Amino acid sequence: MSSTPTRHAKSTFVSVTPLLPAGPKLDEALRYYVGHLGFRVRWQGPGIAGIERDGVSFNLLQSDDRHWAENSSHNIGVHDLGALYEELRNVPGRVGKIEEKPWGRVEFHLVEPNGVCFQFYELEEPLASAQRAHSTE
Repeated sequence: MSSTPTRHAKSTFVSVTPLLPAGPKLDEALRYYVGHLGFRVRWQGPGIAGIERDGVSFNLLQSDDRHWAENSSHNIGVHDLGALYEELRNVPGRVGKIEEKPWGRVEFHLVEPNGVCFQFYELEEPLASAQRAHSTE
């Protein structure tokens, strides 16, 4: 019996879909994510649904665990942060101002009514990011 593991073809990760607490009423959460944040429902089952916007996906799970929601935080890179801010600045929840962080990232946060926090940040083009890295060396 050989102790050498068999080598298989290497797989490739393609996406990640975080599970978000939707609060005690999934239908209310879906109305919020679709009506205010611009997501679309990809699929739905009892107590759970998959949502997507521009290739960013989440699974919403009906849950009244407020502690989970208030400790759930997700960063989403976008193009044209200013336009997104204008789109979202008056949605229900808490929306922070656009600001440049000490580490150089421009972002704003949104805490949705169930307590889940999103940080939206301006996604730099790879060339701009590389140029900035070289300018600090």
